[in-house]
Order: sequence, then C-alpha cells, then structure tokens
Amino acid sequence: MHRHHDLCERAVDPLEIAAGLEAHGLTDRAAARYRHRDVFSLAEELYARAPGAAPSAPPHAPRQDPADEARARWTLLAMLPGAACLATAGVLRATEGVLGAEARFAVTAFGALLTVLGLRLSLRGGPLRVPDGAGGVTLYVCWLLAYAVYGDDLLAQVLSGGPDGTWTAAPAALLGLASAVAPAAWCAHLFAVHAHRRLAGSHALAEFGVGVRPALFGVVALQLCAVTALLCLAGLGHGGGAVLAPAALGVLLFLARLLTVHGFPEAAATGLAVACTAELAAVFLVLAGRLPGLTPLARPVDVLVATAGTGAVPLLACGVAALGLLIHASLTLTRASAHATA
Repeated sequence: MHRHHDLCERAVDPLEIAAGLEAHGLTDRAAARYRHRDVFSLAEELYARAPGAAPSAPPHAPRQDPADEARARWTLLAMLPGAACLATAGVLRATEGVLGAEARFAVTAFGALLTVLGLRLSLRGGPLRVPDGAGGVTLYVCWLLAYAVYGDDLLAQVLSGGPDGTWTAAPAALLGLASAVAPAAWCAHLFAVHAHRRLAGSHALAEFGVGVRPALFGVVALQLCAVTALLCLAGLGHGGGAVLAPAALGVLLFLARLLTVHGFPEAAATGLAVACTAELAAVFLVLAGRLPGLTPLARPVDVLVATAGTGAVPLLACGVAALGLLIHASLTLTRASAHATA
C-alpha cells in the first residue's frame, strides 16, 4: 500500500491497479507472497483498502455524450480523408482535357490540403487518438505515402538510366489508403473494447494475454482485408494499379498507430523508419551501382525487380516492417498495462 500509494489513490477501479502493478513488474508469483492467487486479486484488496479510491462524481459534472453518439462522431471524422481524396479524384477525372496543367495542379494541391486536414481531424479523437507528444513520425509517413504514389515509376526510371522527366503517379494507392482510415478506427475500437472486457473477466495475467492475442491478430487481418478491398475498388476507377504493396503499407501504418495509441511510440517509429530506409536504400543502391567498381551494389535490386517488378521493393520493405511490428505488438499489447486507460 505504501509503495503503490499514488496508483491506488487515483485508480477508478481494481483493473487500473492491476495494470499498474504489472507495469511495475509485479507478477502472479510475486502476488502469492501477499497471500493472493494472482495480481487481479491483490489489486481488488488494494482498491478496497485505498482511501478515496472511488471518489463520488462532482454534483455539477458535465453530462457526457452517449457512447453511440461518440462513435458516430469519430466515425464521420475518420471518413473525412477518404471523402476529400475521392472528391479530388472525381474533380480531376471530370475536368480531364478541360483544365490546363496549372489549374489541375492547383486542384490537386487543394485536395491534398483537404485530405491532410481531414486526417488531422480524424486522429485528434476516437480510437486512433494518441497521447500528446507521442507522435514524431510525420516525416516517415509522408515518405511512405509519397513512395506509394510515385515510387514505382521513380525506381523504374532510375533502373533505366534516369530519373528523367516527370514521374507517373498512382492515385489509386493514395485513395485506397485514405479511405482505410475509417476501418482502421473501427478495428482499433474493437480491439480496445475486447481487451477491456478480457481485463474485467480475467483472473491472471497469463489468462489475459492468451485471450487478447487472438483479438489482435483478428483486427490486423480485418484491416488487411478492408484496405485490400478499398485498394481494389480505387484501382477500378483509376485503371488498376498495385495492391499488395499499398496493402502492406496500410497494415504497417495501422500497427504503428495501434502501438502508439497504447503507449509504444518508439516501436512504431522504428518500424516506419525501417520501411523508409529500405525504400531509400533501393534507389540509392541503383544510383551507387553506376559508379566504377560498385556495380554489384545494384544487383540485389536488379534481381528483385526483374523477378517481381518494381512493386516488390515497397512490398518487401513494408511487409517486413509490418511483420516486425506485429511480433512486437503480440508481446506488448497483450499486457494488462497496455490497456490501463482503454
């Protein structure tokens, strides 16, 4: 009680104390020293003994919105990036051959601004909201999205002796990824709700981890299916395009955000940085291979592209990074301490 006085005093339920104890390294075996079968049982006694552990609500507390209204609000906000991107693509398609290059560039820039603003609004609340100061990955995300749109053509030009001229964009990838923000929010919400329910019904830390791990894999698979379907739909309206690499990127971004939401921003930043480094390295290795005596540096990229196309580079980079984040998430997001405020 003395060692964890602050934790017990500010806790609103025994589950928060259990998560805090686990975060401090207390295990079920350590709880046995206090004559309790597990950490959850010990947390219940600490909660009962703590003075003022369950303070009564202030008499004039503001009335909170119902849960269904809150869900409707963040769902609408999560749809803003996809809606802005879709509207921009529609305007560009409708004005093709009518507007000049400068006017089309202005429409594209305005649509990109609306998409960014919609994304910021969608990430300021709801299941994808992160604690203040837990970001710091904007540069990585911008590079990954830019490569998803222009990277294939850039790498193809570099391999053929360029770059030369402008790069052909792949708008379907950006449209599909922007539309995938809404399902990502719902997948994060479903995971948080399931984890909180398992936390309330578990009586041991190992039991909680076993119950949460399938839910984690389930929401990741659900997000993969959703982003793949949206990319296919976006490709139908824009002459097709790569699906596997943008889908891997969508899962990578989802896992990075999920880890950041639950208090692991360093791991998320590392995964995104690894993917960015791999994509940058592919381009620079080809350029370095043009120097005398350094031709072998470009051979791995040449073989990979000759075997599976230019899309294999972002697929490999984002896929490996996403797999690493998934393994990390299966170890960290199955702890009770990761859901103390869920």
